[in-house]
Amino acid sequence: MNIDYSAELALVEGNPRLADIDDLISRPLTQPPTKKYYIALSISGTALLIGAYSLWLTLYYGIGMWGNNVPVGWAFDITNFVFWIGIGHAGTLISAILFLLRQKWRTGIARFAEAMTIFAVMTAGIFPVIHTGRPWLAGYLIPYPNQHLIWPNFISPLLWDVFAVSTYFTVSLLFWYMGLIPDFAILRERTASKVKKTIYSIFSLGWRNSNRHWRHYEKVYMILAGLATPLVLSVHTIVSFDFAVSLIPGWHTTIFPPYFVAGAIYSGFAMVMTVLIFVRKVFDMENLITLNHLERMAKVMLLTSSLVAYAYLMEFFMAWYSQIPSEQYDFWVRVVGPYRWAWYFMIGCNFMIPQLLWFKKIRSTVGILFAISIFANIGMWFERFVIIVQSLSRDFLPSSWHMFVPTPVDFGMLIGSFGLFFTLVLVFSKTLPVVSMVETKSVLESSHPHHENQGDVLELNVKRTGITSVNPSHKGGSHGK
Repeated sequence: MNIDYSAELALVEGNPRLADIDDLISRPLTQPPTKKYYIALSISGTALLIGAYSLWLTLYYGIGMWGNNVPVGWAFDITNFVFWIGIGHAGTLISAILFLLRQKWRTGIARFAEAMTIFAVMTAGIFPVIHTGRPWLAGYLIPYPNQHLIWPNFISPLLWDVFAVSTYFTVSLLFWYMGLIPDFAILRERTASKVKKTIYSIFSLGWRNSNRHWRHYEKVYMILAGLATPLVLSVHTIVSFDFAVSLIPGWHTTIFPPYFVAGAIYSGFAMVMTVLIFVRKVFDMENLITLNHLERMAKVMLLTSSLVAYAYLMEFFMAWYSQIPSEQYDFWVRVVGPYRWAWYFMIGCNFMIPQLLWFKKIRSTVGILFAISIFANIGMWFERFVIIVQSLSRDFLPSSWHMFVPTPVDFGMLIGSFGLFFTLVLVFSKTLPVVSMVETKSVLESSHPHHENQGDVLELNVKRTGITSVNPSHKGGSHGK
């Protein structure tokens, strides 16, 4: 039987041998940082310092340094929180759901997406804690025995966020680390430094590449993927309840859970694409993170962009259909009110610009994909801004209406969040393999048993099963002990 491997071959360009994969992926870990890396780190570090200074001003003087007012009690802080939680969704989607669906194109981007999930959730977790105004009391959000009768209010969806986000972060961290174990073992055998060998030995958990280790690994990886998959839907659904269970005009709607999930996947894939294009350029990994990967991600962005646009239309339809004056006014003021510029920016970035992805030439041009992914993230941030700030500024009482004007500290916190995220991304890219060595080998042409180069086939079998003696009479696999 003839098997066509053309679709899989595009996932790794240049048709490298199995041994070359380890060299390609571990190169950023072993070579000194390049000039491009230092330039990128200086930019992200500068943004991080701006955020650190803004955070210090907030902690020293209080949240009065922000532009929040009555009734706009949630502004840039919660906008940033919802935005970064949404960014963290694509990692688990790519790794868990695509793994369960046996989609091989995940191999070049899954590891990086998993790490991005962790960094995005870490960045998002800062804002609710600061928003309380008393971050030293954040421990009260953690569930513990209720002897002192100071248990948080379980009716509030804000408490549900604590459970959902912490569970999501824990499972994502375990899922990410589990995939790293075989690569830690490879790095352990490759390094000549005693310090690094000790570190890799500890984190590889005694991995010896045996058949038993692989069976246990694949079983645990499958279980974690099954646990992580419903979290993709549940976490941002619960975040949407922060708004949907209220009576504020513009928030009181049942479409928010699927609407927020679709928007989170859209923005998450856009951020993955932004960072992957950036990293593949800085570390010269174009042959591992290929156009095939980027084109498939662009198709997912096009789909989720359409779902988000449908949610926008349904919001206006339901406001008209409800015949509630406050709801109708809230959506009317989005189009013609003082924040209309943000709404038009949101529509342009989240619906109009992604329509270019219908054309294959656009999906195959890295520079255009990079620009579209940046616009997508800008548009999703403005979506959260419109939902939160515009809705709060026009509540039920016209006497309490108030415009929100951000302060330099607000902008500093926003810039600092991006600085923290990209600094973590760059540090990760220089200390750990950004692409899974084992999974990349599995999609090579030489990894298939019907390929003519049996030397690579036997090498892969030894790496995957630990069996070192092979019966040469059997063309397609290995036997014996």
